[in-house]
Amino acid sequence: MSWYQWQQDDLILRLRIQPKASRDRFIGPYGDNQYKVSITAPPVDGQANDRLLKFIAKTFDLPRSRIELLSGESSRSKCLKLKSPGCLPIEIEK
Repeated sequence: MSWYQWQQDDLILRLRIQPKASRDRFIGPYGDNQYKVSITAPPVDGQANDRLLKFIAKTFDLPRSRIELLSGESSRSKCLKLKSPGCLPIEIEK
C-alpha cells in the first residue's frame, strides 16, 4: 500500500484527517496514497494534531515521543514518522 512506507525500522504514514468526528478511528484508504482517520478534536490551536498523535501512540503502543509530525501541521493531509513501531496494528493492516 502506498499510504505507508518503511524506512529501515521507521514507519512513514500518510494520513487524511477528519476532525470533529464522533470518535477516533481508522476509516480506510483515501485516494491513492492516504489513509483516512477521524479525530474527535476540532482543528483549532493544534488540538486535532495533539489528539491524532495521542491516538496513533495508543494504537501503535508507542510513547508519543517516538512519533513525529513531518508535514501537514495546518492541513488535513498529514505525514507522520513512527520510530521503530515494529509492525502495523491489525485494524489497519487490511
